[in-house]
Parts: sequence; C-alpha cells; structure tokens
Amino acid sequence: MYSYNKLRGRIVEKFGTQAHFAEILGVSKVSLSRKMTCETGFSQSDIEEWAKLLDISKDEYAEYFFA
Repeated sequence: MYSYNKLRGRIVEKFGTQAHFAEILGVSKVSLSRKMTCETGFSQSDIEEWAKLLDISKDEYAEYFFA
C-alpha cells in the first residue's frame, strides 16, 4: 500500500481541497478519494494528468505516486 501524504499536501497547496481538485480533473470526489486510499490504482495517464496540474516533474513521480 502506498502513502499519498505528500500528494495530498501538494493538492491542498495548489487547489485548496481535494474536492476542488476533483472538480478540476472532472472526476467525482469519491473517485479521487478511492485513488488516494489505494482502493483503485493510478493509470499512467492519471499520473501524467495529475502531475501536470500539480507541477510535479517526472523526476518526482516516485516521491508522490509510489511512496
């Protein structure tokens, strides 16, 4: 199981709340929550889209998505 604490922090830093980030992504709050609690996984396209919106470089992917 992964820990997404750093990812959560970045979401709050950039978008204020996970709910607002979900809205920007065009997904439900439940869908976003399931990813953040490891109930569903991230696809490669999810990682790329999230990273772009959160200003996460490819070099930082492991720190945010695989910790």
